[in-house]
Amino acid sequence: MASPDKPLAGKRIVLTRDPEQAREWIGALESLGAEVSLLPTIAFVPPEDWRELDEQLRCLDGLDAMIFFSRNAVRYVLDRCAQLGIKCEMLQTNNRMLAAVGPGTSDELSARGLHATFVSTGRTGESLARELGPALKDRKVLVPRSDRGDDRVLESLRQTGANVTSVIAYRTTIPVSLESAALARIRQGGVDAIVFASPSAFHNLSDVLGRSAMAALADNTQFAAIGPTTAAAIRKAGLRVEIDASDPSAAGLADALVKYFAGRATATTVRRS
Repeated sequence: MASPDKPLAGKRIVLTRDPEQAREWIGALESLGAEVSLLPTIAFVPPEDWRELDEQLRCLDGLDAMIFFSRNAVRYVLDRCAQLGIKCEMLQTNNRMLAAVGPGTSDELSARGLHATFVSTGRTGESLARELGPALKDRKVLVPRSDRGDDRVLESLRQTGANVTSVIAYRTTIPVSLESAALARIRQGGVDAIVFASPSAFHNLSDVLGRSAMAALADNTQFAAIGPTTAAAIRKAGLRVEIDASDPSAAGLADALVKYFAGRATATTVRRS
């Protein structure tokens, strides 16, 4: 039963994120009493062809800025640098700007010995473009990203006047198998909320369960979306998003879930009275 210090007690939450990336989320939700299950619906793999990224990494002269949208972009780029024998500190020579979307991406750079010279306060590539504004005008910018990256972000950067080159640093795909106890519980309707951190995470689960099953699931299970892009993808599929966490941090997700379930409990109490 929920209490002030355990407001998510009794709530069964499924996270569709990679275990490593979900670690902080799990800790935050379990500390509030939630029963958390993992069902990673996306996996990350190297690009099919490294040549475009390799060419950019071997020709850093003249590059004014490199923009990282995610932790994965940092990991794949720096791991590839190591494979090519390029010291990671070379990315930050000649006063080159290393820009990061959000503190999580910035923290990943720090963990690899680099310093983010600009960190967006917003959590999207579009917000980074707005915040940097004129600082990118006429500058040569490299954006290493996922093969499923949103091209609208690149357009936002180009509208600042930047000369943007985008290369695939990693691919987002579906795991070899999604069968798990968490999936079985979802199929049985034994879950209070499913958290999606990206459109791919949602679409991959929908592909496994089928659209009709997802629609039926939405009648009794709440879909929680991290960020407006994910929320838009779920709504475009004709399903409700009752929990919209604009802040992707562990605290932000926990707060969104607590507020939703507290509000629903209050509404139920009012109806009964």
